[in-house]
Amino acid sequence: MTGHWRGSAWTLLPSGEKHTLTQTERAGPFLDGAVTMVEGRGFDSDGKVSFNALGIISYNPATSRYTIRSYARGQVGDFALTPASDGFSWEIPAGPATIRYKAVIKDGMWKEVGDRIVPGQEPARFFEMELKRIGDTDWPSVGALGPK
Repeated sequence: MTGHWRGSAWTLLPSGEKHTLTQTERAGPFLDGAVTMVEGRGFDSDGKVSFNALGIISYNPATSRYTIRSYARGQVGDFALTPASDGFSWEIPAGPATIRYKAVIKDGMWKEVGDRIVPGQEPARFFEMELKRIGDTDWPSVGALGPK
């Protein structure tokens, strides 16, 4: 998952309109690999950033569980993250609904979807992205100050 990624994404606006973006992600290890930081940016057709999010993924050896702390659209939350052999998923409680994100990362591609799950209804897809890995990154570990 580490590296620089670029591709396209779409999301449904509150009006129901499909909004297409150029999406970038950068992911890198921190604290000797104990934490992975992921920053996502979505750009409108005019190049303006219209979406920016930060995720901090960590593993707690005391509980044998992964979590993601997510910052997006003025919201913050801690959520259980479930790793898979080819990616990961996490869920966000949203009243009577659940927001489920699932990412598959393989063969240099990162595909992620977001679905709104309401009991008794079919999942409603509101987000999809497909990115290609374009290179390595030394973010966020570079630039740390030394002792002098």
